Amino acid sequence: MIDMQRLRVLSEVARHGSFSKAAQALLFTPSAVSQQIAALERTLGTPVVDRSTRGVVLTEPGRLLVEAAETISAELLHAQAQIERLSRGHTGRLTIATFTSGGQYLLPAALGRFTAQHPEIELTVLEHEPDESIQLVRQGKADIALAYRHSSDSGASPEKLRSGEAVLLRGGTRSRSDPRPTAAEKTGMQWTHLMDDPMWIVLPPGHRLSKRKRVRLADLAHERWVIGCVKTSDLLHRYAALAGIELNVACSGTDYSFAQSLVDAGLGICLVPSVALKKTANAVALEHPRPERHIGAVTMRRRHPQPQVEALLETLLGLCREHPVVLA
Repeated sequence: MIDMQRLRVLSEVARHGSFSKAAQALLFTPSAVSQQIAALERTLGTPVVDRSTRGVVLTEPGRLLVEAAETISAELLHAQAQIERLSRGHTGRLTIATFTSGGQYLLPAALGRFTAQHPEIELTVLEHEPDESIQLVRQGKADIALAYRHSSDSGASPEKLRSGEAVLLRGGTRSRSDPRPTAAEKTGMQWTHLMDDPMWIVLPPGHRLSKRKRVRLADLAHERWVIGCVKTSDLLHRYAALAGIELNVACSGTDYSFAQSLVDAGLGICLVPSVALKKTANAVALEHPRPERHIGAVTMRRRHPQPQVEALLETLLGLCREHPVVLA
């Protein structure tokens, strides 16, 4: 039988990439960490890490074990939280992790409706980038995460991203005929598609292209750009390379609202997702190929029903059906 303590040690080795750093995190000696990993490998009869002078890397059996350990840990944390709620007399609590623009667009109306229907449930909202939000769900620290994936990520098609065939977790993709589980399913994660979120070009007042309904990225070859998000910057540079143009960046920030204010001031143009567009934005659609986000909710697959989580998912889905973002 696999020892849980050794799984914990392996998880720390995977997180830090070395025995010595894992030992510091665990308050062990490097020798003790090495002995725990060696004992785990004897139990399994196969290596779980590849050792080299540059550190250690998980083998495929090692990755499977770490994924299993994270799932087990999340289940235990979930059970502990439920027991604590029962002991304090709480009938329910939900924690939602979200990225900023998605939270601003979806959560106020959704949570208002949800609270009216379930006033006994205590809600907590945490703001994080998608990767961090998903980790919180995996660790049992959040019940649901709002996240997104760009169409160009991992070479996945929009259809796969919408249906969950391609998931946020470890970039796993598969075809419909492939019986192998996705990375999400391996780790007990579930992706529920909520909405498509096309990205627009926001222009300053009086711009030469403002009368156009659509523009090509190549039409913007000599423009100055205002970046509203680090991930958008990476995405935009990839599409610019495909269009054969170089970006002249006037400002690189982390807030779409601030970026659009700079565009209004005439500093440049900006790529903005639909959910973050200001109502007064002078926005023009991009011709294909163009960046697009797909927003979804990430939850854990659990053995027992999660009526509160399911109720919130239904509220989010209903809201998105009622108020879909119009594709450009």
